[in-house]
Amino acid sequence: MIEIGKINTLTVVKFVDFGIYLDGGSKGEILVPKRYVPEEIKVGDPIAVFIYTDSEDRIIGTTEMPFAQVDEFAYMRVTSVNKIGAFLDWGLTKDLLVPFSEQKQDLEEGKSYIVRLFLDKFTDRVAATTKIDKFLNIELPTYQVNDQVNILIHSQTDIGYKAIVDNKFWGVLYENEVFRTLKRGQTLTAFIKKIRDDGKIDLTLEKPGFEKIDDLTDIIIEKLKANNGFIGVTDKSSPETIYGMFGTSKKTYKKAIGSLFKRRLIEILEDGIRLK
Repeated sequence: MIEIGKINTLTVVKFVDFGIYLDGGSKGEILVPKRYVPEEIKVGDPIAVFIYTDSEDRIIGTTEMPFAQVDEFAYMRVTSVNKIGAFLDWGLTKDLLVPFSEQKQDLEEGKSYIVRLFLDKFTDRVAATTKIDKFLNIELPTYQVNDQVNILIHSQTDIGYKAIVDNKFWGVLYENEVFRTLKRGQTLTAFIKKIRDDGKIDLTLEKPGFEKIDDLTDIIIEKLKANNGFIGVTDKSSPETIYGMFGTSKKTYKKAIGSLFKRRLIEILEDGIRLK
């Protein structure tokens, strides 16, 4: 069964002058316009296409890939506003509508907003909304501490950064644990630090435990080899300097070079570390 608003892999059933038709099951044959048809494709081949409705509400496929699919969040720019709503650039030729009824505040042309994509069940049209709270934390998270997740930075707050976790939950990155500037709409990999009683999630950008330190020690050794065996960064260097070179916290860096020192792989000097 095909899913409108998502990427589907369908089979080519025939060629016509203006494109190809795919087997859409209960939805019938689905047109992929000629401009989106790969040159090497033939009848019987599977093809990955994004399925949506055109301006005449016909179901069509495209090999263009949108920035997000139905049930996902994304950061998108408003290309125009008219009497029915705001339109977003979502990576396809046809812009994505945010109806006025789905705008938490009036959207402005040229500005970008975090939206969630949804399928209008009455029209089968893909649309977007900025009223995103109703889609988050509607169930309790079942993550374990240290689980890896994908996050979308929503906003900066007094305590750090608010983020959307795996398109399902609210999470927080605390300012004193973030050693770089994050931007609204940025997508990152993070790790579960704690699940709070309200179902919200404390996050960290650093890989937890010994696995993180082992990975970092390898990076330090490679960096030393590439710099004639010496790096001018010690455990007394600023957190910003350490993060700028290794993408990690000062605490983790100190543990990593301590591990290398114990293994007698480096010397710790006043002005840096040296490969033995």
